[in-house]
Amino acid sequence: MSYQKRSKDQLAARVAQDIPEGAIVNLGIGQPTLVANHIPANREVLLHSENGLLGMGPAPAPGQEDYDLVNAGKQPVTLLPGGSYFHHTDSFAMMRGGHLDICVLGAFQVSATGDLANWHTGEKDAIPAVGGAMDLAVGAKQTWVMMDLLTKQGQSKVVSACTYPLTGIACVKRIYSDLATLECTPNGLKLIDKVDGLDHAELEKLVGLPIRH
Repeated sequence: MSYQKRSKDQLAARVAQDIPEGAIVNLGIGQPTLVANHIPANREVLLHSENGLLGMGPAPAPGQEDYDLVNAGKQPVTLLPGGSYFHHTDSFAMMRGGHLDICVLGAFQVSATGDLANWHTGEKDAIPAVGGAMDLAVGAKQTWVMMDLLTKQGQSKVVSACTYPLTGIACVKRIYSDLATLECTPNGLKLIDKVDGLDHAELEKLVGLPIRH
């Protein structure tokens, strides 16, 4: 059977679908920032940015950008009514103090039991970029990863054990990918959903690991 990958916006909408009313959520740099554009208008979610913002809205309309109001990836954002901005130190205190319900991060690798590697590939000329990832991964009540399931070379980013330097151990609860949504458990991977047309056996073959229904 043929199947079609989720686009980046479709994947962002899939993540947004699972964010509950009233949640305080940090969106990491890269793909996760798109989630802000897909939060339902009738659902109150407080979006946090590690550079000191709480209450972010969707991206501004073209021509309405204010570059004094940016997220951690230096992209212009909007601030919803009641939103606030504050010192970097206070922002990290929120992250480390367990005040975030969910963080959504990108990743280079995630193990079946939820180990996360997202700050360095270990390559000699690669520039490490840990940022606040370690603080978020262990400080948030739930850590979700949003990424392509496969590398450009066709290798699974979901692995039995990470080979890149770790960001956190057993911290990832869910993996949202362009092909499937998976739950990381102490007993390995569990399927939440997958794109139409993708057979379960084919998904397991792509990942190279067993995935429980």
